[in-house]
Amino acid sequence: MPDFKRFLFVILLVICHLAQAGTNGFGHNVLINNFISDMVKKYNFNADELKKLFAQVRRHQNILDAIARPAESKPWREYRPIFLTPDRLRGGLKFWQKNAATLQRAHKIFGVPEEIIVAIIGVETRYGKHAGRYPVIDALATLAFDYPPRSLFFRKELREYLLMTREEGLDPLQQKGSYAGAMGMPQFMPSSFRQYAIDFNGDGQRDLWHNPADVIGSVANYFKKHHWKKDQPIADQVSVRGDAYKKLLGANGQHLLKPHLSQQTLRAHGVSLPKGLPAGMKGSLIELEGKEGPEQWLVWPNFYVISQYNHSALYSMSVFQLSQQLRENRSGEE
Repeated sequence: MPDFKRFLFVILLVICHLAQAGTNGFGHNVLINNFISDMVKKYNFNADELKKLFAQVRRHQNILDAIARPAESKPWREYRPIFLTPDRLRGGLKFWQKNAATLQRAHKIFGVPEEIIVAIIGVETRYGKHAGRYPVIDALATLAFDYPPRSLFFRKELREYLLMTREEGLDPLQQKGSYAGAMGMPQFMPSSFRQYAIDFNGDGQRDLWHNPADVIGSVANYFKKHHWKKDQPIADQVSVRGDAYKKLLGANGQHLLKPHLSQQTLRAHGVSLPKGLPAGMKGSLIELEGKEGPEQWLVWPNFYVISQYNHSALYSMSVFQLSQQLRENRSGEE
């Protein structure tokens, strides 16, 4: 009888171990092995080294729970106070003051306003205070191999991450980021890091975690590569006459941010236009649920560039309005 109890105890231990491995590790050996084979054939990685690496990678159920959670749809009147706060404004002014020379240089080279660069960093991570706590490789592997709806996207980002860490001489196990694998103060995905991150202080490294100069230069470079137009407008709140303007809005509350409406079309539908617009510049009309009622905004090509960072009208408007607050308060300090 004691032998039988010992046998049961051993069996239970094995079952618990397997259950834990299934929870925290990766049981999809075929997928991982195929991925490793692809990295070896196409990018000359060492198979044994990658196997050792993935043996240390962990699956995070809370990442799967977070990404599967439906995005909460807040109206603008509730979304705005999340990002436009006194604390974020103070942090932005402090960041601007500390990095003024670098921001000026970025503006001169790339044409992106200093306040836009500061606002992006503020909205993304509150100037680096909340840059993510997950090992990037854990996040990307969890989503690449255990989240079928977007597995192809995250496998591509996992590939880009391994290439990035090899190029930059970084330990792939040590880098931290968001639950979706976004990294550093500006929250670049690995593919964006490889394409847009730059060494802006000449130390031979592209450090988006700890080096504000590289962060500033990389954000400005990202915007420039997405066709930011220097000294052109971003967004204007406008007044409207009648209901004809509603025909220009996206269906079912969707915001059409890509500029597609001529100034003539906007006027013909009762939309007042600000003075001094560049001739021929197209825009888009969006309507937001403000605190005092509906707000109509004309958004221009530079607003669309902001939306390439995050495909959301509310996100882009938060960046724009925070940038305006920063500029106004910065001017008051000078």
